[in-house]
Amino acid sequence: MSRKGNCWDNAVAESFFSTLKIELAHDADWTTHAEARADVAEYLEIFYNTQRRHSVLDYLSPVAFERQHEENLAA
Repeated sequence: MSRKGNCWDNAVAESFFSTLKIELAHDADWTTHAEARADVAEYLEIFYNTQRRHSVLDYLSPVAFERQHEENLAA
């Protein structure tokens, strides 16, 4: 983070939290903090980091992108 008024520093975090709210939290009905925490952890570890396609990775999942990168290095 930098000085007040340099809004581009927060763009990545704001984009991520917007995605999290739209894809997970919008329709969620958690009764406890522990349920919410468990769902967010599951979303991050199982879906977001392994299966969800990311535009910055040419619409590949992080796992597929890493696999492709390793294949390109080996070639």
